[in-house]
Amino acid sequence: MIQGIVFDLDNTLTDFMKMKEAAIQAAIDGMIDAGFRLPREQLRERVDAIYREQGLEFQRVFDELLQREFGEVDPKILASGIVAYRRARESALVLYPHAQMTLLELTKRGIKLGVVSDAPRLQVWMRLCALGLQHVFDAVVTFDDTGERKPAPAPFREVLRRLGIDPAEALMIGDWAERDVVGAKSLGMRTAFARYGDTFDTKVSGADHDVDDLLELLRIVDEVNGAPPAHGGIRRD
Repeated sequence: MIQGIVFDLDNTLTDFMKMKEAAIQAAIDGMIDAGFRLPREQLRERVDAIYREQGLEFQRVFDELLQREFGEVDPKILASGIVAYRRARESALVLYPHAQMTLLELTKRGIKLGVVSDAPRLQVWMRLCALGLQHVFDAVVTFDDTGERKPAPAPFREVLRRLGIDPAEALMIGDWAERDVVGAKSLGMRTAFARYGDTFDTKVSGADHDVDDLLELLRIVDEVNGAPPAHGGIRRD
């Protein structure tokens, strides 16, 4: 029986890559408007190179860019980039279709909800608050809570501990098969692959369920728990 569902955050609940792309492009335009004399394509290549070195959660990418290019940080260019980035991020950070409805229906079914993310604690909570989800989840586990990233077992064990359920009573859904699916299955959790958020062109996820829409979680829960769909099922329109 499924008593809890654990969600990855980025590319599972929200389209992180779409948000990141919009924010980076806006920041580049902002820095160019502030006096950064470099073609957009070259500037983007330099930003991407820093993200590849430091990871997509690196918080000082524009400081590093300016330091490398000029040997110092121009505050006007830096501020212009940061402001443009944040504005674009806020407008582009949205939930996937049916996310709110799915979370609400799961809560009505008495399912405990958790999040496990490899992102830093503050960034996870900032995204959850921006999405209006700060009060939705019973447990939120970030990289800072265990110091380990998926597929290591520690993050999964911690979210299960906070939810107060056993691995066999939980389902993990995420977009990265090698991390979300492998890590959860190693503890005996049921798994779902968020194919709609897949950025790796994954052919075989290895998950118990592949889903193309978050609403499919309701069907999975009802089938596993032996409950008929409420009101004849949930419409997608």
